[in-house]
Amino acid sequence: MDFASPDPVPAPVTTIAWRLAHIIVSCLGYRVGWHFGGQDVDSRTFPYAGTADEALKQLDDMYGRWNAGVRELSDADLENPPAVGPERFPMEGIVLHVSRELIHHGAEISLLRDLYRWQDGAAPRRT
Repeated sequence: MDFASPDPVPAPVTTIAWRLAHIIVSCLGYRVGWHFGGQDVDSRTFPYAGTADEALKQLDDMYGRWNAGVRELSDADLENPPAVGPERFPMEGIVLHVSRELIHHGAEISLLRDLYRWQDGAAPRRT
């Protein structure tokens, strides 16, 4: 997953692979590690997928762990900041933020897939 600090100007268009890695590691992986007893994820050493199939398996695994952890939260857990991790606002806000990130980046991936299909003049099939 390429990144630079400070961000380049203008920022490059990110790829589907980059966006999947961002969802798997930054959106889900860190928080699974912090809040649900998962392994700490380090973006510099994470074993990023080399294929689309592998990336989708990583996504399914990380989302499954996130979803299972969220489903176990009590009302009190949701109302309070988590005991571990750098985020210091109620867990319900963290769950909302992650949900928005998944929707946002998932929609970007879908758009890039659509644009890629149109790139070669192949219109999407209508059913």
